[in-house]
Amino acid sequence: MDFDTLRRTMIDTQIRTWDVLDPRVLAIIMEVKRELFVPSAYRHLAFADFAMPIAHGEYMWTPKMEARVLQELDLREHHRVLEIGTGTGYLTALMARLSGMVHSIEDRNDLAQQAEGHLGVQGIHNAQIHVGDGSAGWASHAPYDAICITGSLPVLPEAFKKQLAVGGRLLAIIGTGPAMHVRRITRSQQDTYESSDLFETEVPPLRHVPAPRPFVF
Repeated sequence: MDFDTLRRTMIDTQIRTWDVLDPRVLAIIMEVKRELFVPSAYRHLAFADFAMPIAHGEYMWTPKMEARVLQELDLREHHRVLEIGTGTGYLTALMARLSGMVHSIEDRNDLAQQAEGHLGVQGIHNAQIHVGDGSAGWASHAPYDAICITGSLPVLPEAFKKQLAVGGRLLAIIGTGPAMHVRRITRSQQDTYESSDLFETEVPPLRHVPAPRPFVF
């Protein structure tokens, strides 16, 4: 299969049409080989517009969502990034290409090992995968200039906001299905946060997050 042609078509028909126009983001998506990160059984669908199943009931985001989130994070070469939920490592790779260092947290050991292999094949050495519970962030390398949480949350734990550097951005999927929103939170000052909902989506919940307490009249 001509993967490069398929990749260009994906960019033109899916990603650009979702208002992802940052030339840095488009260049990185063209460079990183998505087909090497997907399960081999789905390689022929590597550029299709659907959430691809991987393992343990998890999914890769659609290409357009990966690209849109990458654009909204606005990563720079000096940035330290936290990713919660490594999956196959594809989004990890994209973020690493645009930033200084990515710390990615994955609670499934087999997925973490596979992702490390994928990153190695791509020659990406500025991403470190940690096996553990990232449901309250990963304080040991905080603060972060960008945080991306790939599983949905009913509410955002305060710990994530406190691990964000001043001027940094956090992308989280907030809500319960089917009403979920991708929310961008910016820490504009030490004690000031600004947030906006970007678009609707639906993804599986992040594991280990405590359920919010029900409201009692």
